[in-house]
Amino acid sequence: MNNTYPYPYSAAEARKRNELSLWRESHKANIACRNAIEEAIRQNFDGMNLQTDCLKAVLEEYGYKRIAWVLANTLHELKWDGRFSYANKHWAEKIYIPTDFNHNSDFVVRSHPAVLDGFVSFYRKAVQALNLFGAEHCVGDRAEQDYTGKVLVLSPDTLKESCWSQENQLWYAHDGFGCSPHAIGRSVRCTCLSDGEMTRWNRNEFIGVLDDKFLPEWAKPKLAELQAQEQTDAPTMGGMNMK
Repeated sequence: MNNTYPYPYSAAEARKRNELSLWRESHKANIACRNAIEEAIRQNFDGMNLQTDCLKAVLEEYGYKRIAWVLANTLHELKWDGRFSYANKHWAEKIYIPTDFNHNSDFVVRSHPAVLDGFVSFYRKAVQALNLFGAEHCVGDRAEQDYTGKVLVLSPDTLKESCWSQENQLWYAHDGFGCSPHAIGRSVRCTCLSDGEMTRWNRNEFIGVLDDKFLPEWAKPKLAELQAQEQTDAPTMGGMNMK
């Protein structure tokens, strides 16, 4: 897989950050990915149907994140085109692509929109098949929630694609300034419910608080263990736990 980092800012912002080399490498990869998508469509469209495995080679070379970036950018740039389905346009709207008037058009996929729409649908189905947690599995207002003692969903964007799984997304939040929605600090100390690793993530790297009804059976014993440990470790006064 092409491991070039998908640079998340415009060329102008990269210049301010003194990161133009990172932007250039990412931009080159975006264009190469666009070319690969166009070639995959050419090879797998027979004039009537687009083969369902047309995504495979592009995905192996460029990965989910890069493909999403290129496809979303294309639908942003061509949002006026009615040949793209509402569902695919709505998906693209949720992906932030920095405005870069001089460069965004460089990696717009130029395949026939009706056929490209099918490719976008195949991509979205491939992501759904990974069965990752998303915003639809979370509850409450993320901007106002206190994360302390909650099971949090880590965004796939934070993880390497090789680590994309539910097991790597669920973390129990212990403490840290980032648990508070209005604190200046962003760090959250937390434990992975899958392997018990403890580390710190920034608050903005989480999608939100997992709805209890989506908690997998495999995660329940570790969650109960962590909650019991915190009860045991809580400071006491007069024989009473102070929480």
